[in-house]
Amino acid sequence: MRHTISVLVENEFGVLSRISGLFSGRGFNIESLSVAETIDPETSRMTIVTRGNEQIIEQIKKQLNKLINVIKVVDHAMEQSVERELILVKVNAESEMRAEILRVVDIFRARVIDLTPKSYTIEMTGDEGKVTALVEMLRPMGIKEIARTGKIAMGRGAKGL
Repeated sequence: MRHTISVLVENEFGVLSRISGLFSGRGFNIESLSVAETIDPETSRMTIVTRGNEQIIEQIKKQLNKLINVIKVVDHAMEQSVERELILVKVNAESEMRAEILRVVDIFRARVIDLTPKSYTIEMTGDEGKVTALVEMLRPMGIKEIARTGKIAMGRGAKGL
């Protein structure tokens, strides 16, 4: 089963390396990883997507909590949460396809952020299913390049990480 784990860490040199080393050293795969400073410049929030049964995920959480720079670990599979991804997609935009591309962009509530005579660059945020659906709709039109952020997540309600 896939799990999205948020990890609040001290914003210090080497923390990312220690956490990724924990995963690789135990043979766990990181499917996506997003890291950014929080409202407090002394802490960062990592969002890690990984796979495993409950026993493996429990082991990952325990190992993360043992690391000195880790402040808090939350598995979003255990709570209601909001999850989003950002995607940038560059597609061929020859004159006969431009209107169709713009229709798809409109349907997905995405937006064109750059255009040239031969390409459009499209930006969209949404859950993983919506992002995947956009890619599948644009694939026949000729995708040149894709950049995805990976998943970020936050628990619902007033409680913070």
